[in-house]
This record gives sequence, C-alpha cells and structure tokens, in this order.
Amino acid sequence: MTEDARPSPPLLGSERESLRGYLDFHRATLAMKCAGLTDEELRRQSMPPSTLSLLGLVRHMAEVERTWFRKVIAGEDVPLVWSPEGDYQVAYDATKSTRAEAFTAWEAEVEHARRIEREAESLDVTGYQARWDEQVSLRLVLLHLIHEYARHNGHADFLREGIDGSAGS
Repeated sequence: MTEDARPSPPLLGSERESLRGYLDFHRATLAMKCAGLTDEELRRQSMPPSTLSLLGLVRHMAEVERTWFRKVIAGEDVPLVWSPEGDYQVAYDATKSTRAEAFTAWEAEVEHARRIEREAESLDVTGYQARWDEQVSLRLVLLHLIHEYARHNGHADFLREGIDGSAGS
C-alpha cells in the first residue's frame, strides 16, 4: 500500500466538523486499501459463494453515498447505478468493472455528498428514507455512513491482505 495520507479527524472540532472528519477519514481508508492494485487484483473475490471484492466495495459505497445524500437528504429522483432494484449486494459483483469506472462513480458521489452536507443548514435537516418509511436527520446519515465505511473497511483490510499481504489500519 502507499503512504498513509488520510486526513486526521479533528480532536477538538464541533459535532459537524467531527462527523465530517471521520467520514472523510473512512472514505480515504477505502481508497488507500485499493491503492496500487491492478483492475484484476481489485476484482479478486474473497471466497465462494461471495462476490465481494475491493472494486465491489467501491461500487457499493458509491450506491450508499448516492442513496443517503442525493436521494434521502436532497430528495433527488436519481436511479441507482448498479443496484436498480435496490439490492445493494448486486454492486459487489464487479467482475466486469474497472477501476476507472468504479472510482469515477464513487468519487462523483462523494463530491455530491460533500456539497449536500456543506449546503445543509444544520445537522437537523431531514430527508425521507423510503426503505424505513421515516424521516431521518443529516446527523443520522453522517453517522450511518461512518458506520457503513468502518464496517466495509474491515472487509477491505482482509481483502487487501489476501491480495498482497498488506494489512493494517
């Protein structure tokens, strides 16, 4: 893996700065776990019957960012890219995907998410989460994304170790 250039979350930041900082740290962690690998290595699946791969995680997180920020908080009527029926597991199957395709989509969704979060008046801004049939706050969305990335970064650590022996935070 490459040198660790992840942003450090603030030690004394406001609630919003801290949430933003931890989310960006976890986004950077996923990118770091994928750094320096070929498309073939990024597509390498964990173990049958799972289709999980590093590239699949990037695709999955693009869908997660798109759903929670654009659809839920911003109320945009945008389709999912790889999970048209709402089955996020479909995005894991990246056997025909490339780094360029997956990372371009993920990075675009991260930028949309950052813009939506920055433009939100407060963490109390709400959006409608259709799967739950509930209103949710931006605060909950940020916490949920931190949880989602942290969980999947654990998967990414094991996947990377299986590819080239690299392990660690």
